[in-house]
This record gives sequence, structure tokens and C-alpha cells, in this order.
Amino acid sequence: MVNEKTIIFAVCGKGGVGKTSVSAVITKILIEHKEATILAIDADPAIGLSTALGIEVKKTVDDVRKEIIEKSKTKEKQDKQTIISNLEYEIFDALVEKDNLAFLAIGRPEDDGCFCKVNSLLKDIIGSLASNFDYVIIDGEAGIEQVNRRVMEKVSHLVLVSDASAKGINVINTINKVAQKMMEYDEVGLILNRLRAKEEINKINLPDDIRLMGYIIDNDELRDFDIEGRSILELPEGEMVKSVRKALSNFNI
Repeated sequence: MVNEKTIIFAVCGKGGVGKTSVSAVITKILIEHKEATILAIDADPAIGLSTALGIEVKKTVDDVRKEIIEKSKTKEKQDKQTIISNLEYEIFDALVEKDNLAFLAIGRPEDDGCFCKVNSLLKDIIGSLASNFDYVIIDGEAGIEQVNRRVMEKVSHLVLVSDASAKGINVINTINKVAQKMMEYDEVGLILNRLRAKEEINKINLPDDIRLMGYIIDNDELRDFDIEGRSILELPEGEMVKSVRKALSNFNI
């Protein structure tokens, strides 16, 4: 069970709409609170959030899963509590920590060697881990797989990210409908990204049941950071950061 005091953001959307950049900027804003502890979880197999934050990943949760599978083949059957203890140790070892920020990459949790009982235990451990932090940001995999997989079943804020395209809006509509059945969350909101101008909002068929929390005008500064591979944690207080900061204030953060 996640600590009720922990504020958890699950950031989801169609591929290519900039949800990883939004996740990184949310992380940047939250770590400004030096007294707060932040956990950023990259739930995308591509591990794009690590690049956006300038973090080197040496071990993922999936690496831990595979190690446990291999050990289970060579050792006597272990009880559930022993497996949980081993997982806790290994996952803490997989954390990358810098000041008040900790980072964890999920990796690719499904493959030919799937060990479903261990996957279930891993989710329990991640939930337990989250309770040690004040804020958790989950950068979800593109589409609805993150929601279906229930990497984190209970979150505070479901943050849906879309560009102005009808495809992007359709995907967040689908994610929202699936999340209503598969997740527990306190609030859902939409951040529109990569708009050319504020007036584009009037052309978009926005969902009635998803509140628009903010919008981001496409800018060259972020594009330059992406091209150069620079950490978004170094992004100055420009329009991108101000826009996400305003969206967070609409979430009462």
C-alpha cells in the first residue's frame, strides 16, 4: 500500500507527444524543494527519461527480475518472504541517487522468459519503495500498456499528455477509460504539448471528462537540449518550465 502522503504522478500519452520531456520538467520542478525526496520511475522500455535527466542506468528492475529467475533455477525453492527480501535489496541497489532525487528504470518486464510471480512481487516492492518518498513521477510507456500492466495501481495524479492531433487526443481518451477500470487515482488532467499557438486549443475536440491543466507552446530551447543530449534538469526558467509549473499549480502542487 502506497503511503497516503506520497504524491504520485503517472504521466501517460501517445508516443511522440513529449510525455518524457514533461515528466523530466515535472521532476526538475519538484527537486527544487530541497527538503522533499523525489523518485523518478522510467516505465518505458526505451528508458528515455534517464537521457532526459542526464542519468546513467546500470541496472533495471527487469535485470533484477532476470537475476532472480536465474537464481531460482540453481537454488532450492525459497519462500515468498526470502524472495521479497532479496528483491528489496536488489532494487535498492538499482536506484541511482543524486541529492534529493532517486531514479529507477523498469526496463522490459515481459519477454520469453516471463516469470509472472516475480513480476507481481516486483510491483509490490515498487509500491513499497514509493512510500519512502514525498513525490514519485512515473514516465509511462507510450499508449495503454503502462496502465494495463499496473506497474503502479494507485496514483495521486494521472497526467495525460497530448499534442494537438486527433490521434493524440483519441489515445488519451482511451487511456482515461482503461485507467478508470485498472487504476486508482485522485485526479486526472491533460497537458497539451507542442502547440504552435494558444489559439490551437480552440480547434481541438477536448474530452469533457478530462480537465485541461495547461498547455505548452513548442519552443527551440527544448529542441536544442534534445539534439545536444543535455539534461532537462539544466533547462532554464523559460516558457516550457513556466507552463509545466502552472499545470502543477492547477493540480494544487
